[in-house]
Amino acid sequence: MRKLSPSNIISISDLNKNQILEILDLSLKIKKKEVQFDLKHKVLGLIFDKSSTRTRISFHVAMTRLNGTTIDIDPKNSQIGRGEPIKDTARVLSRYIDAVAIRTYDQKSLEEYAKWSSIPILNALTDLEHPCQILADLLTIKEEFGKFENTIVTYLGDGNNISNSLILGCAILGIQINIGCPNDFKPDSGIIEKALSLSDNKDLVKITNNPQDAVRGANVIYTDTWASMGQESKTKESENLFKDFSVDRHLIKEASNDHIILHCLPAYRGKEITDEIIESKSSRVFDQAENRLHVQQAILAKVLS
Repeated sequence: MRKLSPSNIISISDLNKNQILEILDLSLKIKKKEVQFDLKHKVLGLIFDKSSTRTRISFHVAMTRLNGTTIDIDPKNSQIGRGEPIKDTARVLSRYIDAVAIRTYDQKSLEEYAKWSSIPILNALTDLEHPCQILADLLTIKEEFGKFENTIVTYLGDGNNISNSLILGCAILGIQINIGCPNDFKPDSGIIEKALSLSDNKDLVKITNNPQDAVRGANVIYTDTWASMGQESKTKESENLFKDFSVDRHLIKEASNDHIILHCLPAYRGKEITDEIIESKSSRVFDQAENRLHVQQAILAKVLS
């Protein structure tokens, strides 16, 4: 197994196509119990400024299954909360532990940790990106279709951290991605520019405010909450603007017959997705959630073995 180099994953674009495919292949082997790793005496630190269920638990369990240890570093109960500079915290942690997964607001904070740390820094979610989630999503797609060629992914919803990392991940792998959203909720223009720079196909990313056009012919329909974490005050506004983008039985009629449904959870059933669809035979939502565990084991094995 080749060690991941460089070992930081701040953006999914820190990985090239071969590295992503290697992580996915290793994730499948781990999931099938074909390989094992022993990270005894290795310690993963978790710094979470935002609430979490799947990310926190999957990192904990992943490290445990690799025979390593996880320590929660609560910003409120540490000197981080008092305002200690990141450059001081990063250098101290580098002498205590072996890697840090950080869930916070500003992407620049992770970049600052990476600048001053001598250990791997992993993005466990920022307002800009959520790369570990998207790697699990790509694993779910690969399990379903066996390949990425001729696969169309449609994302319906806010141009948030999920859509940003999904766009970049699809660009790296050469996957056609359609984005369906209201005009004022398009993905970050810098992300689109970066995605296009990562692909020879300049038509790889298509953005439309027509949900039917976005879904037409799609193999994967992906949605997320209409108001991202920390932006719940915009919920009422979002519900009015996004109501036509709800993934329901009528909208999915436009998709390919072999389509699957993805949602990174938590889901607000009856809003961005109906209860009927999330529980349908096309739903892979809970496989997708499980795959967070296997992908994070693969990432940790590749940066710490």
